[in-house]
Amino acid sequence: MRIRIVDAFTDRPFSGNPAGVLLLDAFPADDWLQKVALEVNHAETAFAHRLSDDPGADWALRWFTPAAEVAMCGHATLATAHVLRATGAHEGPVRFATRSGVLIATPREDGSFTLDFPTAPLTASGIPDGVAEALGAEPLTACDTGPNVGDLLVELADEKTVRALTPDHRALGAFSERGIIATARAEDPARGYDFVSRCFFPNVGIDEDPVTGSAHTALAPFWSERLGRPDLTGLQASPRSGLVRTEVRGDRTLLGGSAVTVIDGELLA
Repeated sequence: MRIRIVDAFTDRPFSGNPAGVLLLDAFPADDWLQKVALEVNHAETAFAHRLSDDPGADWALRWFTPAAEVAMCGHATLATAHVLRATGAHEGPVRFATRSGVLIATPREDGSFTLDFPTAPLTASGIPDGVAEALGAEPLTACDTGPNVGDLLVELADEKTVRALTPDHRALGAFSERGIIATARAEDPARGYDFVSRCFFPNVGIDEDPVTGSAHTALAPFWSERLGRPDLTGLQASPRSGLVRTEVRGDRTLLGGSAVTVIDGELLA
């Protein structure tokens, strides 16, 4: 079967967040899906198959890290929509049936996509003991991001602090289901982004995720409230880096970005 590696939330190869994408006739056994994801060894591998008898969705979609299945993934959804359009397997908006409900990817005239995801329900929390030591910086505030995202979101003093983080990845796993989102206001919005973030997910086998769509369903409402605008752009300041356009619409958040296929091959196992 065909397997593709797609860089998402970027318009250039070797940047953004890579995802494996496989279009199937049906979902095989979970252990096979997990083994393929481990073999691909990117943050997520997406598996999708067409639905013929579901009036509410067009394709079923699941995502696996090298270590576990996850409830929601933005970049691998974007990568899958990109493959569906590039191969002619689906035209126009595509509705994915997932563990997080129906997620919609709508193509734009410039070649990018807009993803319609549930807004993460943010709950202010105290700053847990030990998180500053594990992260290597003192948080200003902290929020729980709810069940779909499963992270602790922490606000840091400034962009320089976020960029300079060298956390203890193993220690970070103690503070949430998946990991930590560290964020700060952009130092200079004239550079084309309003806030920065980095994401560390040791509990699903990812020390640092390059560009995380699901995290932006929490970052978008967090910064929209503080900056007073529904439309923002986030820069995830990982070594690969990537931009995510965001728009908060109540209980839904729109995520915008591009993708590019870098590998198109054949899975023989």
